[in-house]
Amino acid sequence: MVTPILIVVVCLALVFDYTNGFHDAANSIATIVSTKVLTPFQAVLWAAAFNFMVYFFTKEYKVAHTVSKIVQEHFITMNVLLAALVAAITWNLATWWFGIPSSSSHTLIGSFAGAAITNALYMGSTALSAVNMSYILTILAYIVLAPIMGLILGYLVTILILYICKNSRPANAERWFKRLQLVSSAALSYAHGGNDAQKVMGIIYVAVVTAHVVKTGAPLPHWIPLACYSAIALGTMSGGWRIVKTMGSRITKITPLEGVAAESAGAITLFFTQYFGIPVSTTHTITGSIIGVGLTKRLSAVRWGLTINIIWAWIITIPISAVVAGLIFVLLRALHL
Repeated sequence: MVTPILIVVVCLALVFDYTNGFHDAANSIATIVSTKVLTPFQAVLWAAAFNFMVYFFTKEYKVAHTVSKIVQEHFITMNVLLAALVAAITWNLATWWFGIPSSSSHTLIGSFAGAAITNALYMGSTALSAVNMSYILTILAYIVLAPIMGLILGYLVTILILYICKNSRPANAERWFKRLQLVSSAALSYAHGGNDAQKVMGIIYVAVVTAHVVKTGAPLPHWIPLACYSAIALGTMSGGWRIVKTMGSRITKITPLEGVAAESAGAITLFFTQYFGIPVSTTHTITGSIIGVGLTKRLSAVRWGLTINIIWAWIITIPISAVVAGLIFVLLRALHL
C-alpha cells in the first residue's frame, strides 16, 4: 500500500542519491579538470551523461540485491529506513561542506545497519541479530581491499603506460593522453553510476517490500532504476567543487598520463566488484588509484598528511553514521512517528 511515509522515504532516498552524485562527482572529474582536459562545466556534463547511460545497458542489479540483504527483513520498518536516510544525507552534506572525500556508500550502509540495530534492541533482540553478518563482513573487507586494488592497479597501469610510451615525443604523448582521458573518465563515470545508484535502488526496493507494494523476491520495478540513475546524474551535474580540489591536486599532482592510469585503474576495480555484487566505495577506490599513480614517482609525491586524514574519515564513516541513525530512530519513536 502506498502511504505518505513510503513517499517520504522514496523521496529521501532519491535526495540521498542526488547528494551522492554531487559528493562523488569529484571521483570521476577531478583528474580531468586538474589536467585542464575539460572545463569544470564540461566535465560534470560528461560524467553525468555516463552516469545515466548505465540505465540502458544494465539488466542485473547485483549490488542493489546485496544492499537489500544487509539488514534482516524482520527488523526493517519505515522508521528504520527514514532514520537511515536522514543520517546518511546529513553525513554526506557535512563531509561535502568540509571537502572530505568520504564514502557515500558506507554512510548509507552504516546508517541502515545502525537504525536496524537500534530497532532490534527495542524489540529485545541482540544487536547483531539485526544484520546479515556475511554481507557486512564482505563490505568491511572491501573497505580495505578496494583502495588497495585501486592503488596496485594505478601503480601497474602507470608503469605499463610509461614502458609503452618510453620512446614517444612528450608533446605528442601529452596530446594523446588528453584525448584518452576522455575515455578513461567516461569509463569511471559509467562504473560510478552503475555501482552507486544501485545502492539506493536496494533501499527503495526494501521500502516498497516493507510497505507491501511488491512482494518479497519480486523483480525490481522498472521505475526504481530510472529514478535512481536520473537522480545521481543530476547530482553529478551539480558538481562537488570542494572535493574536486582535494582529489585533483592535493593528494598528488596529476598529469594527463597519470589521469588516464588512475581513472582506468578505478574503473577496472569498480567493474570487478560490481560484477560480483559487492557495494564498494567509489571514493575509496579512486583515491587508492591516485595514490598508486603518485607512488610511481616517489613516496614523497603523495601528500601523506592529507591522505592519512582521508583514511581517518573512511574509518569513522560507518560507526558515526550508525550512531546518528540510531539516535534519529530513537527520536522518531519518541515522537510516535
